[in-house]
Amino acid sequence: MGTFIVRRLLVALGVALTISVVSFMLLHLSGDLATSIAGPEATAEQVAQIRVEYGLDRPIVSQYLDWLGGALQFDFGRSYYYQSTVIDLIVERMPITLTLGGLALGLAVCISIPLGVVAALKRDSWVDRLALLFAVVGQAMPSFWFGLTLIVVFAVTLKWLPAAGSGGLEHFILPAIALGYYATPAMMRLTRTGMLEVLESDYIRTARAKGLSTTSVIFKHALRNAIIPVVALAAVELGFMLGGSVVIESVFSLGGLGQLAWDAISRNDYPVVQAVVLIIALFYIVLTLLADVANAALDPRIRTR
Repeated sequence: MGTFIVRRLLVALGVALTISVVSFMLLHLSGDLATSIAGPEATAEQVAQIRVEYGLDRPIVSQYLDWLGGALQFDFGRSYYYQSTVIDLIVERMPITLTLGGLALGLAVCISIPLGVVAALKRDSWVDRLALLFAVVGQAMPSFWFGLTLIVVFAVTLKWLPAAGSGGLEHFILPAIALGYYATPAMMRLTRTGMLEVLESDYIRTARAKGLSTTSVIFKHALRNAIIPVVALAAVELGFMLGGSVVIESVFSLGGLGQLAWDAISRNDYPVVQAVVLIIALFYIVLTLLADVANAALDPRIRTR
């Protein structure tokens, strides 16, 4: 088990380093950063002054190593637009994104697991087909379009919920639905598949032969084993949700990390973009690592891979 964890940890560190290199290089190869910072009305002398001031005249490898050294100390530099340290902006906005991700994941779990169980118990029935249709629509429909539809129906037409802002819990309901619906299909199908496999196993037949109630067989024996991979998938889906929050937060003007990244991209605020990309990627890497370790702890066969 220890060797497995070390191996996965080394892979995670390699992925994190690769992401930091790729994100840094793509931003610096997208154009002249000094010109973007100075603006279209700046003179050549002003652009040259900004290039020296921000260290953009140095070799790109030196710039990356300096940025990486600062990032390891949680020093991502200063925002060009907000004139504040990047880490302060991230700390200020992160609770909104984590709240949105947690609510969306909770909603997805509460819908996908019961739906998957019912679909497995009613295999090949209209209930099963309806659940599969629900899953297909959920993965095919763009989250931003679904979010806009929710705004039109529940905020503009019915006026039940606010359309934007992050003042209270009611502001997170529509964004959580839009973000959580995207993760629901995968967990629902995995729950259905797991339940179908478990219900056909020998120990379930034995439990039924002993006269155990259907409720006990389903929830105490079948679901407990079928839900193990779903828990691991939920951790991975949370990482996807944090990344997908860029679009959803912009649609609903929540003001979290996602909207911070969107605003930074539109304003050429490169230190903020680099930091947010790295932070969200680290969240995803850590969650994936925890899911791998949890699966290995529950299934010894995984440790030998």
